[in-house]
Amino acid sequence: MRCPAAGAGGGAAAARRPAGPRLVPSSSIAVSFARCGGRSAAAAASGWRIHAVAGKGVKAPMDAVESAVAPAAPSMVENGSSSITVEEFEDLASLVKDDEASVSITVVGASGDLAKKKIFPALFALYYEGCLPKHFSIFGYARSKMTDAELRDMVSKTLTCRIDKRENCSEKMEEFLKRCFYHSGQYDSEEDFKELSKKIKQHEGPRVSNHLFYLSIPPNIFLDVVKCASKSASSVSGWTRVIVEKPFGRDSESSAALTKGLKQYLTEDQIFRIDHYLGKELVENLSVLRFSNLVFEPLWSRQYIRNVQLIFSEDFGTEGRGGYFDSYGIIRDIMQNHLLQILALFAMETPISLEAEDIRNEKVKVLRSMKPLRLEDVVIGQYKSHTKGGITYPGYTEDKTVPKGSLTPTFAAAALFINNARWDGVPFLMKAGKALHTKQAEIRVQFRHVPGNLYKGSFGTDLDRATNELVIRVQPDEGIYLKINNKIPGLGMRLDRSNLNLHYAARYPKEIPDAYERLLLDAIEGERRLFIRSDELDAAWELFTPLLKELEQKRMAPELYPYGSRGPVGAHYLAAKYNVRWGDLGGSEH
Repeated sequence: MRCPAAGAGGGAAAARRPAGPRLVPSSSIAVSFARCGGRSAAAAASGWRIHAVAGKGVKAPMDAVESAVAPAAPSMVENGSSSITVEEFEDLASLVKDDEASVSITVVGASGDLAKKKIFPALFALYYEGCLPKHFSIFGYARSKMTDAELRDMVSKTLTCRIDKRENCSEKMEEFLKRCFYHSGQYDSEEDFKELSKKIKQHEGPRVSNHLFYLSIPPNIFLDVVKCASKSASSVSGWTRVIVEKPFGRDSESSAALTKGLKQYLTEDQIFRIDHYLGKELVENLSVLRFSNLVFEPLWSRQYIRNVQLIFSEDFGTEGRGGYFDSYGIIRDIMQNHLLQILALFAMETPISLEAEDIRNEKVKVLRSMKPLRLEDVVIGQYKSHTKGGITYPGYTEDKTVPKGSLTPTFAAAALFINNARWDGVPFLMKAGKALHTKQAEIRVQFRHVPGNLYKGSFGTDLDRATNELVIRVQPDEGIYLKINNKIPGLGMRLDRSNLNLHYAARYPKEIPDAYERLLLDAIEGERRLFIRSDELDAAWELFTPLLKELEQKRMAPELYPYGSRGPVGAHYLAAKYNVRWGDLGGSEH
């Protein structure tokens, strides 16, 4: 099944229409550009599906159009077609030609957990949905010795047809696996990448070729791979793009050095720094919620919002990967990237358009308007062992992969402030931790109390119960909840705090795509809106680097909290310092 139609007209051709159109003689042709999920008109060369739509009385050159687009999509018949100019017809022909281009996706570090659990399944989901270009191949690259058959066997164990089954799953899976190949090589060997390039060319044939490299490897070997790939395996006829996984350095200095190193071989437009949280459905919906609903945008400021909370919690510990985690900690792992990126999207001013550069410009302005974090506005913690239900859960330092006596925080809470007219004085509270009582990620917007509230007596002395709150649940059970005050039916005047509930699973029965699916498709199409630009990264590290250095220089001991608890007590005192109560600890279901 092809990707759903995006509607008639538009795209690059529409943008280049001449003032005085020259119509194709004796024809009436409307052209609709259809792509995966009806997405925006970016990067036609890498994802368009073109449908020739015949109007009534078409004579010529309809046959030519139909024969040209037949490989891309079947023709469709629609009433009320419009004319097409010569220039548009030439553009259409160009797009058809582009649709014949090939895309070769190389997963570097193909034998690792991220590749097996996320990248290959996401690529299969895109293929199953008909969202990958017609001509594509996938290459796994790693140091491990493996055959094509062994790679396919490894990958097949992680693939599922979780999407509603419109076609035979096993047939789709078999066809996908036939397009997966493996090449063993060293990460710093140009010769090995030359051999990879030869293998890629064998499958591309004479078509225009585009190359996407996904670096699912530790950051200390990014530059080796980029150097070798750029010199030996870049596309000579199409584009070359590189997806880089976090962490993007450990601080401002190392991040700047990494960026400088990457730019020796790549332009900024070729670098796609991925933060998978930006691909989450509810995160992407932030701008839609705010900028397309009049009810919210007028309230989105210090005048009506009392505080904003960004909460991330996991109900499991490091469990065997403590060695990696210990070198970064929760602040670098979650706060400096995932939560700060969400904050920037939440707080930014209205961009002049939905183009990637306009959105990223506004995010950078927010980050540069923020005060550097102060130690007194931060609480750090580390989980300790705890027995519950007869089961003892080990503490962080009991993990054999963690150095003895480690002071690395597994929990952190922080208060941040934005120095601009919209948000001056509003605390943005972040909280992230491992081995907590629940797994969730959400944004909580607590509004100010109603001045002179006539019903405040109905809530007793706890005015927080009367606070309106908007909850954007990112995971699990995605949804949007608005807490309002409501009269309980009956003869008396009793008030209750109720939820207006948009639960995504109930409202939208179709399964939500994984974040990696969205981001991989964006990278293939050249859509950069959800990827991080270098100046964004610089501004983010400038906020956190002074704090991280101070914590390490002073060897600050984290506050211990039991495995499976709500975190260290200090986090409650931090919120209370700004007259705030953590919304996720209020005891409600949302």
